[in-house]
Amino acid sequence: MKNGNPSIKKNFFMNAVLAMSSFLFPLITFRYVTGVLSTDGYGKVHFAISVINYFSMAAQLGIPTYGIRACAAVRDDKEKLSQTVKELLGINLVTCVISYAVLAVAVFTLRRFADIRILMAIVSVTILLNAIGMEWLYKGLEKYTYITVRSLIFKAIALGGLFLLVREETDYLAYGFIAIFAAGASNVLNFINARKYITVTNKPLDWKRHMKPISVFFAMSAATIIYTNLDVVMLGFMKTDTDVAYYEAAIKVKSVLVSVVTSLGTVLLPRASYYIKNRMWDKFDEISEKAVNFVVIAAFPLAVYFTMFAKRSLFFLSGEKYAPAIVPMMILMPTLLLIGITNILGMEILVPLGREKDVLYSVSAGAITDLVLNAFLIPRYASTGAAIGTLSAEAVVLIVQLWFVRDKIRDLFGPVRYPAVFAALAAGAAVSAAFIFIDMHNFLALVCSAILFFGAYAGVLLALKEPMMREIFRTVVKKLWKKDVFPS
Repeated sequence: MKNGNPSIKKNFFMNAVLAMSSFLFPLITFRYVTGVLSTDGYGKVHFAISVINYFSMAAQLGIPTYGIRACAAVRDDKEKLSQTVKELLGINLVTCVISYAVLAVAVFTLRRFADIRILMAIVSVTILLNAIGMEWLYKGLEKYTYITVRSLIFKAIALGGLFLLVREETDYLAYGFIAIFAAGASNVLNFINARKYITVTNKPLDWKRHMKPISVFFAMSAATIIYTNLDVVMLGFMKTDTDVAYYEAAIKVKSVLVSVVTSLGTVLLPRASYYIKNRMWDKFDEISEKAVNFVVIAAFPLAVYFTMFAKRSLFFLSGEKYAPAIVPMMILMPTLLLIGITNILGMEILVPLGREKDVLYSVSAGAITDLVLNAFLIPRYASTGAAIGTLSAEAVVLIVQLWFVRDKIRDLFGPVRYPAVFAALAAGAAVSAAFIFIDMHNFLALVCSAILFFGAYAGVLLALKEPMMREIFRTVVKKLWKKDVFPS
C-alpha cells in the first residue's frame, strides 16, 4: 500500500512471530514454574494478577483500543498525533493515580488481599507500566516490527531471570516479579522511544473531546475483563489457590492459542480505521472477509488437535499433578473459534465503523452470563464449572455480535470453504489419533502427532484448492525460494 503504510502481510508476519513468542515463553516457563512452585504458590500469583487486571483496566479507561483508532486516524499529521498522544497519556496518568489509591484501600481492608499484600504490590507495578507504555501509539502507527523485537528481547531477559530467581517451592514472589517484567518492562522503552514519533506541543490539553468515546471503550473493556478474569477471581474467593492453579493451567494453553488465532485481527484494526476514514470501502470489505476466512481455517484445527491431545499437552507442560485441568482445557478449546470470530466482528468491523456500543452490549451480555453461571457452577464443579461459564459467555458474545452484523453474515462467512475444512480436519484427526494411546514420551507424541495432524490438514486444503491456504502457502514459498507455486 502507498502513503508509507506498512504491508499487511509484513504486519501479520511480525504479529505472528509475537504470538509465537507468546507461545514459546509460557511453554518453557510454565513447565519449569509448575515443576518448581507448589500449586498453592502458583495459584497465589495468578490470583493476584487477575485481581490487578481489574485495577489496570480501570486505569486504562478503554484507551488501549480507542488510542489505536485515534492515532491511526491522524498518523499522517505529526502535530495532531502529538496532541492526541499527550492528551491520552495525561488522562491515563490521572486514572492511574486514582486506581492505585483504590487498590491501597482494598489491600488494607480485605483480608484475602492483605494475606498476599507484598505479592499484590509487586504485581501492581503493571498498572504504571501499562500507563506509560502507550502501546496504542505504536499499534496505531503499525510499528509491529518494533513491538515484536522489543518483546522478544525482554522475554529473553525474563527467561534468564526466571531460572536464576525461581529455585524453590516458596519463590512465588520472584515468579510474580518475573511475570510482570516479561509482560510490561518493555513499556519503559516505549515511553523513551515515543519522541521519535511525536513532538512536545504547547497547545492546551483538550481532554473533553476524548471522554465520550473513551467512556464507551472503558465500559467495553470493563465488561470484557470481567468475564475473562472473573472465573479466576471467583475461584480464588470461593475455592482454593490450588483450584486457581488447575484452572490457570487450562487457560494458559487456551490463551496462547487464542493469541495465534487473533494475530491477524490485531494488525487489521488500525488499517481498517484508515480505510474507513478514507472511505475505501472495497478494501475494508476485502480484509474483513479474509480475516474471517483465516480465523476459521486456523482456529478449527487448533481446537480439534488440543482437544484430542489435552492430556498429553498438560502433562508435558505442567506434569501429572495438574491432571484435574484436563477436562477444563477440553471444555475451553471451542473458545478459540468463538474468540477468533468475535475479535474480527468487534475489533476489526464494529469498532472501526464507530459502533463501539454494539460491542459493549455483546461483552456485557457475556459478562452477565459468566457471572451467573460461575456463581452456580464454581462451588460444585470448581475449575470445570469456571470453564463452562467461560465457554457459555464467549458463545453469548458471538451470538449478540452476529445479530449486529446480520446484514454482513453472508458476505463474511459465505466465502469460507466449509466442506474442505471439515474434510481436512477429519484427515488430520484420522492420521494422528493413534498417538493419544501409544505409550511414548509426551513431547515425542505431541511432535509426531502435530506433524501428522497439521500436515494432513494443510495438505487436504491445498489439494482441494482452498484459497486462503493456497495464499499462505504461496507467500511462504515465495519468501523462502523466490518461486510462485500457483502462478495465475
